[in-house]
Parts: sequence; structure tokens; C-alpha cells
Amino acid sequence: MSLLFICITLIYLILIGSFIIGFDKVESFTVADLKPKTTFSIIIPFRNEAEHLPELLASLMHLNYPKHLFEVLCIDDDSNDNSVALISEFSEAHPEFQIRVLNNIRTSNSPKKDAITSAINSSQYHWIITTDADCILPKYWLDSFDAFIQQKTKELIIAPVTYTDINSSLKRFQLLDFLSLMGATVGGFGIKKPFLCNGANLAYSKQLFNTVNGFKGNDTIASGDDIFLLEKALKLNKNSVGYLKSQHAIVQTKPQPNWNNLIAQRKRWAAKTSSYNSLFGKFTGLIVLAMNGTLICALTLTLLGLFNLRLFLYLFIIKSGIDFLLLFKTSQFFNQERYLKSYIISSIVYPFFSVYIAFISLFTTYKWKDRTFSK
Repeated sequence: MSLLFICITLIYLILIGSFIIGFDKVESFTVADLKPKTTFSIIIPFRNEAEHLPELLASLMHLNYPKHLFEVLCIDDDSNDNSVALISEFSEAHPEFQIRVLNNIRTSNSPKKDAITSAINSSQYHWIITTDADCILPKYWLDSFDAFIQQKTKELIIAPVTYTDINSSLKRFQLLDFLSLMGATVGGFGIKKPFLCNGANLAYSKQLFNTVNGFKGNDTIASGDDIFLLEKALKLNKNSVGYLKSQHAIVQTKPQPNWNNLIAQRKRWAAKTSSYNSLFGKFTGLIVLAMNGTLICALTLTLLGLFNLRLFLYLFIIKSGIDFLLLFKTSQFFNQERYLKSYIISSIVYPFFSVYIAFISLFTTYKWKDRTFSK
């Protein structure tokens, strides 16, 4: 048993260490002073987001990019609050924006994929860029994508996302968890094994979307509009996918307000992992789960007097140490190093949380946006 735990820990150490090295290999992108020329169709699916839309719309209003070069397509997924009214009022007050509200056309088990597909079918520009209704967009968001597109030959571009309004221990826990995902995302690109992305900040050409037949083949799975598209793009041409590592492109979103919402969100994320095509992605998920399970098993056996306490502490320190290094690099990029003070407590809680999510996602449905979905 001890040998097995040690082997898992060493594999985990090598894996996370490779992400740390890969993180630095992805060069930070400097937004050059180029004449804007890329046209964008910004797609924002929403369902009952009246609470968050004012901040999103305000950030849209402050975008630096020429307004005649982008349109905003907001797709209503059967909202029953005043979300539509808020967008309509904004559109009337700011006629300089090309903003439309569309109704979602449901054709599959995935409301969000249907919403994005509906919007793309109605879009007028070549580049699609997706975000969420609970996001805040940076001033030079579109400028960053435009410069990247002009200087790189890419058809799908992944960009950074982080959490904002971190004012509680639960939200600090979520931020550190999310930063680890962002670190693995960038690190994956650095070692030429991209396997993660986030639909809150994702751009791709309409030609690519049509070439890979959109979400066909994955539309029975409620989530995964981002990663499944990434996998298709990599299969088509891995050199056409790039990461926009720029602080000017960081989109901010909100963490979940309570444990119930957080568990539902993580169950939704976990539900799609078994359908990944990426062997490296599956391997990474398996090793991370095995490492967290190892710590729980080793702790339990230690408390029962069946495992060496010193060895357990070594395993915990090795995992916590390598995780901290990845988080430190990622938090530096996002200017959120101040939240690392919560790392010790989070590193103790996380193994139990991640194993619990993995277990319940296998046997239970999840509820999201007042809808219940099966795995």
C-alpha cells in the first residue's frame, strides 16, 4: 500500500511540475498598437441573469474597441425574470451598439449549446467570441483578441478567466481551486498538451465551427460547449489553437454564493469528464483524483494505526508544495497573490471536496438554472 501511494505521489509531482514549467513556456502576449480590423459576434447565453446583467452591460459599454466592428447576440433561454427587459433598455439607451436578443431554439439536451448554435446561425461576423452573463469584460478585451488574430494564425483562441468579489472563506477556496485550473490550462499549452478551456472567454472562427459540425456528437451532454469544441479543433489541426496569455484579456466572473451552488456547479463540470476524447485530459483527471484519494486513504489508515504518520505527512507536504508552486505562478499572472494566505486550509479541505464531487457525480443528477440534468 505504501509503495502504491508513493508511486501515485511521484506521478502527480511530475504532472503538476510539468504544468509549472509549461506555464512559463507560454509567452505573455503584448497587445500591439495595430489598427483594429477583426469583426466579432459576441455571444452571451442567459437564463434569469437579471442580477448580473447590469455589470456585464456596463463592461460592454466601456469596451475600447470600435463599435461598428462587433455585434452582441444575447440568447434568452426561457428566462422568467426581467433579464430581457434589462437588455432591451440598454439597447434603446445605447443605439450605437449592435445588440440583439434572440430566443433559444432547443434541438438537443444541452440548452447552452443550442443557444450558441442559434446565435452563430444568426451572426453576421466571421469571429465568434463567447462569454457568460455573469461576467465582467476588460476594457481592451476585443483589442487583445484582434491583435492576437492579426499576428497569429489561429482558428480557436483560449483566454484567461478568474473570480472577482472574493469576500469570504468559501469564495477564497473557490478562487484557489479555479486558479489551479487556469494554471493547468496554460501549463497544458506550454507542454503542447492543451486539454482545458473556458467558454466564458473563448473565440473561434465561424469557419472552424462549421467545419467540425459544431457541437454535433456532444449535444447529448448538457455542458462542455467549450472543451468538446477544443478537442474537435485539436483533432482537425492542433496548430490552429492558441492561448492568449494577456492581462488585458482577463474576464472576471463570480464564484458561487454557497456550498449547495458550488456542489451543483462542480457536479455539472464533472458530468462531462467521462466523455472527453483527450487521453491526456482523462489521465490528468485520474491522477488528480488518485492523489486526493491517496491522501484521504493514508489519513484514515494513519488514524487507525495502520499507516506510518511520517510517510503520510511527507505525501501531504509533497502534494501541497507542488500545488502551491503552480498556484503562486498563476496568482501572480492574475495579480491575486494576496489570497494565497488561505492556501493551507484549502489544501486540507480540497482532497475531501474533490473526492466527494467525483463520487456523487457518478450516481446523482444535478440541478442548474432551475433544471435537472442527468450525467
